Amino acid sequence: MPFNIQPIREFVVRPALPPQLSRMSELAYNILWAWQTSIRALFRDEQRRILNVLCDATLSEAESTFRALHERYDPLMRFHAALGVPLPRVLRTAAEFDVNMQLRRLLENDDLPLAEIGDLLREARDERVLLDETTLMTMERTVERTAAKVTQRPDAIDLLARAIEADPNFTVAYYAQGVVHQELGNRWKAASQFRAAIQLDPNYPEPHKALGDLFLAAPRRLFEQAVESYAKAIDLRPFYGEAYVGLGEAKAAKGDIDGAIGAYTKALAYNPINPRVHMSLGKIYYSEKGLYYESVTAYKKAIDLDPNSVDARMGLGEVYEDKGLYKEAMEEYRRVIDLDGKHTGAMYNLALVYEKVDPKEAVAQWERYIGLASQLPSEKDWVDVARQHLRKLKSQIKD
Repeated sequence: MPFNIQPIREFVVRPALPPQLSRMSELAYNILWAWQTSIRALFRDEQRRILNVLCDATLSEAESTFRALHERYDPLMRFHAALGVPLPRVLRTAAEFDVNMQLRRLLENDDLPLAEIGDLLREARDERVLLDETTLMTMERTVERTAAKVTQRPDAIDLLARAIEADPNFTVAYYAQGVVHQELGNRWKAASQFRAAIQLDPNYPEPHKALGDLFLAAPRRLFEQAVESYAKAIDLRPFYGEAYVGLGEAKAAKGDIDGAIGAYTKALAYNPINPRVHMSLGKIYYSEKGLYYESVTAYKKAIDLDPNSVDARMGLGEVYEDKGLYKEAMEEYRRVIDLDGKHTGAMYNLALVYEKVDPKEAVAQWERYIGLASQLPSEKDWVDVARQHLRKLKSQIKD
């Protein structure tokens, strides 16, 4: 006989919260309401709008609550940190939420308030507050964004120098100076600033990763030093996706193919939408392992993530060409030329493929390539080869 089990009694648990967190119950009801059937029945765009409004309001209230709690008990937190005594969990959570949110807001400003950022970073250090992954990624993007704009802000080095003068222990300012010098092509000055940042704070992973980038690009092939720097950055921050990317490139340069694949796979575990990593895997899978299907899959994933990636399209075209899939190869080379009308590599490869399927069109393609590439000193040897191909084709067509 069928039967249903019914609850004997329903009850609501109301936790006893300290006065500073009394509004959290209200916030919890807001979140609960967001998952009721009535809101899920709305149109998807309306769902998104309602949830955005709700989340913004909830986050704003939570931020205000945690900031009040953090400010009230700030002296107690510093005292605990000085004694090496762990903070009560609620105070640690409040401090981490408040410091991370404030830092993110400051880092998103176009005109960076360096003094305020420095104060918050020192506060995080003094109270032993951990910066979360989102804040660390925001900081890295901000430094890169600032470095990219250095030509528009020629006083960037002076501004950072003043920040260091105001606080000689401002580690991030040393790192930022290194990034700016690197952007300007001053490799030795960049390395000096990165090492200064490491000396001030050996547990700061960004300058270790930046040194790895310098070693990897060095003319003297300092791949072993690059591997050591990337490994140190990863040891300090195990989820540092970009450091895994660099480690993969350094290992590939050393000939450690399996190690490179392992590093790239780790990078994708932390950032699966990085087209550069998929492209690197595509190259290694085919050129080093002979894995056609895996290579094509990786290249296509890179292109899906970045349709304007000429390097990924060139790599995919070369794999197709090598496998005799000339139609597919020509399609990729044409797309590269559509994206970059002066891409001599795509023009050269396209002419080679046309030799196999349409000699008359190959003549036209070689003439286009020679017309563009003959003006470039770096293409001189390739232009000589192209002229030989052109003469041979014309002779065959004439006969």
